[in-house]
Amino acid sequence: MNLTVTNGQIGVRPPVTKPHPGFFYEVGEERFRELVFDHYDLIRDSPIAFLFPVNDEEDFAEAQKHAADFLIEVCGGPDYFTQTRGEHQMVGRHAPFRIDEEGRRVWLSLYIPLLEGLVDEGITPEYIESFWNYLDIFSMWMVNTKS
Repeated sequence: MNLTVTNGQIGVRPPVTKPHPGFFYEVGEERFRELVFDHYDLIRDSPIAFLFPVNDEEDFAEAQKHAADFLIEVCGGPDYFTQTRGEHQMVGRHAPFRIDEEGRRVWLSLYIPLLEGLVDEGITPEYIESFWNYLDIFSMWMVNTKS
């Protein structure tokens, strides 16, 4: 399984392939939410914590939920994000935040041990890698500030 962070550049938006829907179906919604929430918990003590509402529990919990809803939908699950937040427009939603390549790399690296752990839970490595590939490429779209 290859979970390598691809080098990105500000303003470069490569084509994105959605994850294989088998990832969501093997992981299941409850475990998927746990995965995203665990990622956010790692963010709390990371160099990019300042980009998240870590000092407001209610706002932080809402951000976790929105992230999980979005990723569930992208992976072929129910369209919770669209129902509650409307069109994705993720570049615009992230525009107010100064996201540089280093921040993107930190954000991605926090997912690596969580995704590697899914192998021990019986999740197909190819499905995990398809989710990773989506995160890796799509996160390039969010970079809006030079490092």
